[in-house]
Amino acid sequence: MKVIICGAGQVGWQIARHLAGERNDVTIIDRDADLVRRATESLDVQGVAGFASYPDVLEQAGARDADMIIAATHSDEVNMVVCQVAHSIFGITRKIARLRAQSYMDAIYSDLYRRDHLPIDVVISPEKEVAEAALQRLAAPSTFDTESFMNNKVQLLGIALDEDCPVLNTPLRQLTDLFSTLRAIVVGIRREGRLFAPEPGDQLFDTDQIYVLSHVEDVNRTLDIFGKDTKKQERIVIIGGGSVGLAVARALEQRTDRVRAKIIERNRGQAEQAADALERTIVLNGDGMDIDILSEANIDRADAVLTVTDDDKTNILAAVRAKQAGCAMAISLINDPTLVPLMGALDIDAYINPRATTVSSILRHIRHGKVRAIYSIGDAEAEVIEAQVLGTSPIAGRLVRDIEFPEGVLVGSLMKGEKVVKPTGDTKVEEGDVVLLFCMAGDVPEVERLLQVSIDFF
Repeated sequence: MKVIICGAGQVGWQIARHLAGERNDVTIIDRDADLVRRATESLDVQGVAGFASYPDVLEQAGARDADMIIAATHSDEVNMVVCQVAHSIFGITRKIARLRAQSYMDAIYSDLYRRDHLPIDVVISPEKEVAEAALQRLAAPSTFDTESFMNNKVQLLGIALDEDCPVLNTPLRQLTDLFSTLRAIVVGIRREGRLFAPEPGDQLFDTDQIYVLSHVEDVNRTLDIFGKDTKKQERIVIIGGGSVGLAVARALEQRTDRVRAKIIERNRGQAEQAADALERTIVLNGDGMDIDILSEANIDRADAVLTVTDDDKTNILAAVRAKQAGCAMAISLINDPTLVPLMGALDIDAYINPRATTVSSILRHIRHGKVRAIYSIGDAEAEVIEAQVLGTSPIAGRLVRDIEFPEGVLVGSLMKGEKVVKPTGDTKVEEGDVVLLFCMAGDVPEVERLLQVSIDFF
């Protein structure tokens, strides 16, 4: 597949890295020649320095015979024009654009993206993706990472093990025997900085970070088994009243369970906008690192603080200050992945990586085959892939134990019709089933082959 990626920033670079690693023909465009050079030197991609919305630049990048264009520059308007030029002049069939401004996302204006108006096939909203990720972190408070799959029937749980975990030093196969009715499988372990797919004989140790795929009805039991609290979050303080904080507060107001949220926003105009847009949420105008403002928000009685300003360092310091003031849990929005190792040392419980959520969302729309969802783990180290089994797939009609998956791939869940089952070696995978796979990054091409990858899908 021939793909043009507009924007060589963090998101564009990661998408290029994924696609080039799967032997696609990738060309990346950016007006910053240094970013283009970095991409072409470190990845198997071609590069063009110039403005992505200019027809001659797109032509130089090979737009005449491109299958897809992904517009991920820092400007919403440039991304829109890129898609329009790609459609009107070059007839590119699939166009994906990243749009940040929430005004462009309003449902009443959705007609804007019709093919005869502004032809964008898929609109990705980073703010919306991040807000949804924040809500998922709040829903599973004792996890550092979480994502939903299979029509919200299966949950990925990232759990940091400590010395209180009751199943330390227990082989995974023995866990299956001990909790035979538990619909949950450990699919990934990070130990001493290295992520791997475990074998049945592997044990769990203190300080391990594990990834578990659990039936949503068994999430609380799963967390309990690994020694984690399942207390509901009822009092939440949000530091940052921008588009992300506002989206989270709106979603919390719509929930049926009683959640009391407060927003702290430094900018007075933005605080007033948030107060006008919300009904039950209390909005305070002030600095989220000011102990007096935190006290006014009753931070010492809050179940969680969510720091989602547009500055990583502010988010980290505000989370640390809130924890020191007595808040039970802190979740921070972190754009710079090099800051993530600081989270544990600073006692920040979980983080949200906007780049990873946006990359995952874009990848979901560009995978071949019947891929329904995809989630990128860590720094693109592994993926969780949800896909429907095609009749022509090499895995259709075979038992799980007989399928020649690479070593870094585990079947985490299987859905037959509307019923989710915990897969065993004797489980038969049939046409129409939906599989949930954990796979290390290097094994993704082989997994796609097993899922019967074909450009005909488009």
